[in-house]
Amino acid sequence: MERKFAIMTDSSADLPEEYLKEHGVYSVELGFMLNGVTYGGEDGAHMDVKTFYAKLRNEKAMPTTFQIAPEQAKAHIEPLVAAGNDVLVIAFSSGLSGTANSFVVAARELSAQYPQRKIFVVDSLSASLGEGLLVDYVVKKADTGASIEEVRDYAESLKLHIVHMFTVDNLFHLHRGGRVSKSTAIMGTLLNIKPVLHVDDAGHLIAIGKVMTRKKSVSALVDHMKQLAVLEDDEPIFISHGDCMDDVESLIQLIRRSFGDRHPILVNYVGNVIGTHSGPGTLALFFRGTHR
Repeated sequence: MERKFAIMTDSSADLPEEYLKEHGVYSVELGFMLNGVTYGGEDGAHMDVKTFYAKLRNEKAMPTTFQIAPEQAKAHIEPLVAAGNDVLVIAFSSGLSGTANSFVVAARELSAQYPQRKIFVVDSLSASLGEGLLVDYVVKKADTGASIEEVRDYAESLKLHIVHMFTVDNLFHLHRGGRVSKSTAIMGTLLNIKPVLHVDDAGHLIAIGKVMTRKKSVSALVDHMKQLAVLEDDEPIFISHGDCMDDVESLIQLIRRSFGDRHPILVNYVGNVIGTHSGPGTLALFFRGTHR
């Protein structure tokens, strides 16, 4: 059935380019700075994700990120609205970035300019392929012919059931982002402690446990999934990673062992913006659950 409105998200959703093209989803690219050079965003240079993680690993690069401004958000939405489209935006968590608010400001201004058009923004309270998974559910709902209001309300009711479970290989990146203290980062690294984290109902990164060794941290992700997942046959599971495909394969094996082959699994890199804060070796698992 023909979709009745345009769907937009941002690059923090970490959806593959092929997915965006196949499903007709518009994506606004966020950006980062490294060694004085701006990448991504409106006019920044391009850096592929493999190069990005190599720099983080080998050159100890220290990038910083920036959100889009309301005027930039407006510049992306307005062509769609001017062409006669209503627009639904699924935005990066307000608990981690001001990007959602920039979309809200842009939508308010454009609604005044184009009163005949509907422009809605859903703060996903999600990140990486958690945001991407919410987009996927939204796309499927929209493709049933549902109205923009119905799909917006569906997204709002679903978003706190998109469970994020992840672990990181290096605590220093979380320390730089203010997620853990310096002493925790040092001691955790020395003792080979691997944290297990999730994204809470406010869209913040929260540590919920710690284990010894990487192998146990991967198993812990699936242990949490067993407790929380409520998946019908064919409902998707998403995995994002910071350039650690061996761990992804191990995670998929554990998921298949517990949940069988009934669920398609989409795998993609944690993109450069989220990866700035999570670092190489991040492994993240996303699925629909009873709660976060």
